[in-house]
Amino acid sequence: MELLIASLASALAGFIDSIVGGGGLILTPALFALFPNAHPATLFGTNKGAAVAGTAFAAVQYNRRVSLAWRAMLPATLVCFAAALSGAWVVTMVSPQYMRKLLPFILVLVLAYTLMKKDLGQQHTPRFAGRQEVWVACGIGACIGFYDGFFGPGTGSFFVFLLVRVLGYDFLHASAGAKVLNTASNSAALVLFSLTGHVWWHYVVVMAVANVLGSLGGTHLALKHGTGFVRSVFIAVVSALILKTAYDAFLRGI
Repeated sequence: MELLIASLASALAGFIDSIVGGGGLILTPALFALFPNAHPATLFGTNKGAAVAGTAFAAVQYNRRVSLAWRAMLPATLVCFAAALSGAWVVTMVSPQYMRKLLPFILVLVLAYTLMKKDLGQQHTPRFAGRQEVWVACGIGACIGFYDGFFGPGTGSFFVFLLVRVLGYDFLHASAGAKVLNTASNSAALVLFSLTGHVWWHYVVVMAVANVLGSLGGTHLALKHGTGFVRSVFIAVVSALILKTAYDAFLRGI
């Protein structure tokens, strides 16, 4: 029964993740509810094992329909992988607890900016080209990759927002790029959790299949309905993230 519930949660997480990220909002709490006595690192590792399959699949599906600036995305992906490893290493020495109280306010700013800028991400008009685009994309990969390794919640949504706001992508292209970068950061985390034995592979295999199936549905809808649909889902997911992270930071345990 636990495997069935975990797989259903993984499928829904893959669906959300494939559009704008934020699948961890669903799958991580589900795993903690199902296995309250398990080591947190094991649940995080199992979550990453399932999530990396869905994000990788979504990246492939987007690439078939959306033209990505691979000259910028490939080096940014490598930087993101290294940064995520670094963040995961730093978290072994420095507690990320302060991030819990800061994160809801950051997400409120992201949501407010998106709502105020009605035309944000509606048109695909890249602001940079050549080496400049490479350096800016690598900067985004480094910052959010490190954040994903160090703390993590909302990583996919942060990737989407920065690709829209900084690089000038529309929401569809930003979502496609975010999947590539998020695959790298998820892979880095999975490597670390695997090396320390914190992955339930017998669960991951089934959950990964479910995550990919959910990802297939989400990617199909995003490509079919385009930028406006992705923007609406982005707003909904960030709103949910605000509520979830605010509850975790200020209300849990009261």
